[in-house]
Amino acid sequence: MHRVHPSPVGPLTLVLDDDGALTAVVLPGARHAPDPATWGERDDTAGAAVVTQLDEWFAGARTVFDLPTAVTGTPFQRRVWAALEAIPYGETATYGDLAAALGVPGAARAVGAAAGRNPLPVIVPCHRLVGSGGALTGYAGGLAVKAALLELESRTVAAAR
Repeated sequence: MHRVHPSPVGPLTLVLDDDGALTAVVLPGARHAPDPATWGERDDTAGAAVVTQLDEWFAGARTVFDLPTAVTGTPFQRRVWAALEAIPYGETATYGDLAAALGVPGAARAVGAAAGRNPLPVIVPCHRLVGSGGALTGYAGGLAVKAALLELESRTVAAAR
């Protein structure tokens, strides 16, 4: 089943499995989105916990998510996605930094490819990955969305100081 939920970066399509676990967050215009034929029936009452936590995150009241998820990916993709979750809220890391942290220092492009296939953007914060020197590069939802997500985190961190 799936649900469409408004957000400051546009409508998010939340795809859930039969047990209610989140399998995808589809940003407007996202590349590599799951086939809509696999989303199941639309039910805008499904995924209440996902909606609550996303709303809290966008309001700056939440910095991490605690949701049941069920994603599929290669072992390397799953390692990258887990490493993304370790990048602290309000901070960024480069693709090279993440590759080095994973023990594959020459694999920045492979890290970028895996991050680009992240099925749970926002929840798994691939927006925190930047190019060398801090340049905003690559984001399945577009660079404007990436910039907006980073700005939201920056404002929340600054307000907490």
